[in-house]
Amino acid sequence: MQLHLQGMEPETSLGPGPSGQDSDYQRIAAAIAYMRQHHRDQPSLKAVAQQVHLSEYHFQRLFTAWAGISPKRFSQYLTVEYAKAKITETKSLLDLSTAVGLSGPGRLHDLFVTLEAMSPGEVKGGGAGLVIRYGVHQTPFGPGLLATTRRGLCSLQFLEEADLRQGEALLHADWPNATLEPDAASTQPICDRLFAASKPAAPLTLHIKGTNFQIQVWRALLQLPFAGVTTYQDLAQSIGRPTAARAVGTAIGRNPVGYVIPCHRVIRASGELGGYRWGLARKGAVLGWEASQAQPERP
Repeated sequence: MQLHLQGMEPETSLGPGPSGQDSDYQRIAAAIAYMRQHHRDQPSLKAVAQQVHLSEYHFQRLFTAWAGISPKRFSQYLTVEYAKAKITETKSLLDLSTAVGLSGPGRLHDLFVTLEAMSPGEVKGGGAGLVIRYGVHQTPFGPGLLATTRRGLCSLQFLEEADLRQGEALLHADWPNATLEPDAASTQPICDRLFAASKPAAPLTLHIKGTNFQIQVWRALLQLPFAGVTTYQDLAQSIGRPTAARAVGTAIGRNPVGYVIPCHRVIRASGELGGYRWGLARKGAVLGWEASQAQPERP
C-alpha cells in the first residue's frame, strides 16, 4: 500500500443471525485450519472435505470459488517453507524499493491509503462530537464491521456472526461519547471497494486513533507488499527500534482497521503464524487468499 501520513497525535446490510455466506466461510476456515495442522502430510481432498462434512465435488467447488485455486495448491501456501521463502522475498523487495528511493514497492492488488490520526481532543473526549456510521457486511473472511467518520474509515473488525449489535458494542467500547448511527448503505461501497479484484487509484482515507509509536508501526505495515510476509523483528528493525519487537507485536494487536492495515502479514521468523486479533484460522485464510490472488491458477 502507498501511504500519506497526516499527523502523529496520540491516540447493515445484514440482519441478525448467520447467513449462507457465513456458513460457507466457516467451512472454508475449518478446512484451512485442518490443512494448517496437517500441512506436513498434505492431506487429500477427500480428507479435508470430510472435515467440513461436504462431498469432494462440492468442497472443491466451494473452495475454488472462494480462493480461485484448488485446495491442494492453497495448502502449499500454508507451509512453513513457503512462509520463510516469502519473508526473504519481501525483505529483498523492500530493500530494493528503499535503494531506488521509492515510498514502497509497486503492487497490483493494493490500495492507496491516506492515514489521518485523530486529534488528542477527539481521543481524550472518547469521540465526543464525532458521528460514526457503521454497517456489518460480508467479506471473503467472514462478517466484517465497517465504521466511518466524515474524515475516513475508522474501524474494520471481523466478527464471528453478522451481528449488528455486537458491532455497535465494539464501537461504543472504543468511542463511548460518539454518536453511533447504523448506516449500511454508506459503508457497503467501501466494503465492495476493499475486496474488489482490482483496486482504484483514488486514495482510501483512514481516520484512526493511536499513539505515536502505534502510528509508526501501522505506517510500516502499509509499506508491506500485497501477499508479502515479514517478521516482528524485521518490522521493528525497519522503524529503527530493533529491540522493540515485543512492543511492535502489541501495536499490531491493536490495529483498528483489519486487512487494510495488513497486520496479518507479520509472522514469526520460524514461519509460524504467531498471533492475530481475529483468530489464527482467519489469518491463515487471509495470507493464503492473498497468495492465491497474486499467483492465480492457470487453466
